[in-house]
Amino acid sequence: MKAIMVMFDSLNRCFLPPYGCDWVKAPNFERLYQHTAAFDNCYAGSLPCMPARRELHTGRYNFLHRGWSPLEPFDDSMPELLDKAGIHTHLVSDHKHYWEDGGASYHPRYSTWEIVRGQEGDFWKTDLNPEIQPQTTIRPFTPPPHMRNSRKQDAVNRQYTGTAAKSPQRQVFDLGLEFIETNKQYDNWFLQIESFDPHEPFFTYEEFLGLYDVPDIGRQIDWPVYDTIKESPEVVDHIRKKYAALVSQCDYHLGLVLDMMDKYDMWKDTMLIVNTDHGYLVGDHNWWGKNAMPVYDAIAHIPLFIWDPRVGVKGEHRKALVQTIDLAPTLLEYFGQPIPKDVQGFALKDTIESDKKIHDYALFGYHGGQMNITDGRYVYMRSPRDRSELYNYTLEPSGMAWRMGKELEAATLAKPFSFTKNMPVLKIPASDKYYERQIEAGDMLFDLENDPGENVSINDPEVLARMEGAMKEQLVAGDAPTELYKRLGL
Repeated sequence: MKAIMVMFDSLNRCFLPPYGCDWVKAPNFERLYQHTAAFDNCYAGSLPCMPARRELHTGRYNFLHRGWSPLEPFDDSMPELLDKAGIHTHLVSDHKHYWEDGGASYHPRYSTWEIVRGQEGDFWKTDLNPEIQPQTTIRPFTPPPHMRNSRKQDAVNRQYTGTAAKSPQRQVFDLGLEFIETNKQYDNWFLQIESFDPHEPFFTYEEFLGLYDVPDIGRQIDWPVYDTIKESPEVVDHIRKKYAALVSQCDYHLGLVLDMMDKYDMWKDTMLIVNTDHGYLVGDHNWWGKNAMPVYDAIAHIPLFIWDPRVGVKGEHRKALVQTIDLAPTLLEYFGQPIPKDVQGFALKDTIESDKKIHDYALFGYHGGQMNITDGRYVYMRSPRDRSELYNYTLEPSGMAWRMGKELEAATLAKPFSFTKNMPVLKIPASDKYYERQIEAGDMLFDLENDPGENVSINDPEVLARMEGAMKEQLVAGDAPTELYKRLGL
């Protein structure tokens, strides 16, 4: 058995034809749907990038106990478990967060791995010419210290990625295709082709920009900020079409994988998963980006396509509620491996085959932000009632691109959780200041059946009581820290 995962970052399902989009040119996503089951109710769990990848490895929620951090010593890593069982795992990616402090323990869990440099201000090439300045940001931006001058660095990097053939995305897919070409005749391998695109900046090339009537606004901006929209409708249209063009570039490279599967008749013995970590607000709800705002559907409700050669279901939609935490057990089960007891997700074979229900509810959110839950129809967002206590529970004290320092002065040792394999963990004070506007939005309840755009929060006491009860049950099942109940008023 073989398996391929094609993973994109920040892919908004509303831009994909299989989910109803009629203007973005993505024929290979349409072609993909003809070969796979498309999940209509797939949700992210922990956000953003590396918290989602921890779920991909471990099959359990990250955000109840900590924010952005490396894998933990007690974590059961799916690719590592496969490797130990004699199934070769290979990662090829241009996702720059893998080689930062907060992501540095993920890629070594694979049997082998390759990286491609140059995305989103990756501190890569050096050109000290002071005349090189960022020209593509949507408005003036002062980066936080850990980002340093990433906008200028991005301008330097673009001097080395000037054609589509040199783009990090193309290099990633070329390396993935090379792996398939070399190993197609062998058995027992898992390949993860992971593209940072269509994450911002929405930089792409004329062959993809030419597919759209991109408004000429005098600047070729492609880098929005995580903030409310202050730009004109023309600028919003410009950015949305830049994002669409980048999705079309992703679509082109996805087609190369499908071509290879056709060429070598790999559909008979190779699982294919196409997924993302989370979506992205490209003007939705008058916001750019993610993180700062409530976790609206365009962020949390994500695309997922799976071909399982044992089942043979293709060209069909699935309505069952599923999440990122289900992907690790799906791959472990596919390769005939036991699923660790701490995994919260479920293998999706039966859901692919018959739309079997596996979750009644799904939690999602950011550590320190609102707590969100859905049953597939309703989405309930609950803001903290008491913000006095918030901690990271970890044995890997790093943030996104920094090692923790002063905050460790107040660290204490906490008793083990049910999933830490008898290991006590550091209890480190954390801040929720980044999510101030998300929290201040207050509680919201949306009926997706009648209001799929989440435009009007409803007041339904019966549904609200049910969702509150389910949220508490999910926290208990995840062995959430005791102070989280007080924080949420549950």
